[in-house]
Amino acid sequence: MSAAVKTVDYVNVGLYTVLAVAAFIQWRRGRGRPALWAALAFGAIGVVVLAGLLPGSAEVEAVVKVELGLLVLFPFLLYKFTTAFERAERGLERFVGVMTVVLVAWSFLLPDIPQEDEAWSTGFVVYIVAFLFHWTVLSIIAAVRLWRAGRGQPSVAQRRMRFLAAACAFLTAALLLAGLGQGDETALSLVVGLLATLGGIGFILGVAPPLFLRLLWRRPDVARTQEAIAGLMRAETPDEVTSGVLPGMLSIVGARAVELRDAAGQIVGSYRTQESRDDEDVEVLDLKLPEGSLSVWTSRHAPFFGDEEIATLRTVGALTELALDRARLFSQEQAARQALEEADELKHNFVALAAHELRTPVAVIHGVIETMDRHADDLAEQQRADLDDMLRTQAANLKQLVEQLLDLSRLDAHAVKIAPTRIPVRERVSEVIALSAGQRAGEVEVEVAEDLEAVVDPQAFDRILSNLVTNALRYGRAPIRVSAERENGTLQVAVEDRGEGVPSEFVPRLFERFSRTDPSRRRVGGTGLGLAIAHSYAEAHAGELRYRQAMPHGARFEVVLPSTA
Repeated sequence: MSAAVKTVDYVNVGLYTVLAVAAFIQWRRGRGRPALWAALAFGAIGVVVLAGLLPGSAEVEAVVKVELGLLVLFPFLLYKFTTAFERAERGLERFVGVMTVVLVAWSFLLPDIPQEDEAWSTGFVVYIVAFLFHWTVLSIIAAVRLWRAGRGQPSVAQRRMRFLAAACAFLTAALLLAGLGQGDETALSLVVGLLATLGGIGFILGVAPPLFLRLLWRRPDVARTQEAIAGLMRAETPDEVTSGVLPGMLSIVGARAVELRDAAGQIVGSYRTQESRDDEDVEVLDLKLPEGSLSVWTSRHAPFFGDEEIATLRTVGALTELALDRARLFSQEQAARQALEEADELKHNFVALAAHELRTPVAVIHGVIETMDRHADDLAEQQRADLDDMLRTQAANLKQLVEQLLDLSRLDAHAVKIAPTRIPVRERVSEVIALSAGQRAGEVEVEVAEDLEAVVDPQAFDRILSNLVTNALRYGRAPIRVSAERENGTLQVAVEDRGEGVPSEFVPRLFERFSRTDPSRRRVGGTGLGLAIAHSYAEAHAGELRYRQAMPHGARFEVVLPSTA
């Protein structure tokens, strides 16, 4: 039996020495304040175990007092290890600190320490009771805090914390049994040693578990990570990328929220659980990525227990950036393809519509010329006059249509140069109305201040206004009202009539080329290009043209052009 006790003692020396060295190495690697408390705690217990093997150490009172002092410090340092992640209440902190200081001082002030075959004095019994109470209370607090903190953590972190909690329980049981146990001393020593062995194994698995165990524990997390990466490969849009991978990122480190930012610091995706990110127990990890950053709201335990998981998270974040770039390129390619298809369709429609619109005046002109050429001698004077009027009208229509088509082609090719110049607005409006309205100029009212000036491109202004006035005279009813004012660095011009207005279902197509409602197509002429030209000129001038229903009825077109005057 004694040989078994010695064997267990040597095993414990090895275990706790390895534990102390592992904790020290972790601290030296810059693992922060928790690693420092762990190194101090396990260094203290390692010194106690090693000192127990020194020949005659149990008979040297100073050595025994140092061992007792270190044993008192061990549960306190372990408790401080847990508070590095989650601060305890101030009252508990004060009580624990005072109790530890008192007990350490008491350990060095003991008048005598009985040997194995000596009876214990009353004072020493009281000390032992206080010692066991101190150790038990602090160990239970540390174990409960570690076990509770493991909830919701990734597999590796959860197991490490729970092994530490279990090790606290085993070591506490060993100490209680050694201090209070009775019976066969050899058997008691063996049980105490075995409990200490279990505690040492638990501490090692919690502080520095072997690689093969970490890989085994991490298998569920690896499966989730692989699933998240597979989702990246399937995603075709940035939204699919972020919505597919961000929830999986949370499970990698047991986080509560995550935000992915681009190189400019703009958030490109975020996800959060129901728990608040403002919880004081949350640790914010800012991980630098090749083209941005990743912010993770996780527990304070994650940096210590989940360093490999954090590295995995950084890798997934980098892959997410690549997937976002791929998704953006794919979306841009799709958008470019769609734009090309729409442009091609628009071109074909435009050519077909232009050919259709040109056919009518050309056919009429050809017909009139043929009639006049073949039947000139048979035509009466009035017939000749009617044909002559028809020829002039259709020639004018043809000229207008060609000019409008040329306007559109220049606008499409961005060949229209915008050269803003200071103009007197009222005078310019009156000139445009006189030219575009002709004999119907009296139906147009001008409400523009005499002294109003603006810096705009005269040609673009004339084209926009003339098309709006012509449109109002053709499809609306008098009075036509033209107003203008300068506001917030822009010139705002409105052309309003008192007609029936534009049907609501037709408004989305109002500025499309050759677009006219069926009633207007049957009732009046026109090409359906005027509003499209006005709209394109407004955009070329970095402005906008918009439609509103006039009150109580009618159509109101508002053009807004940037103007510095």
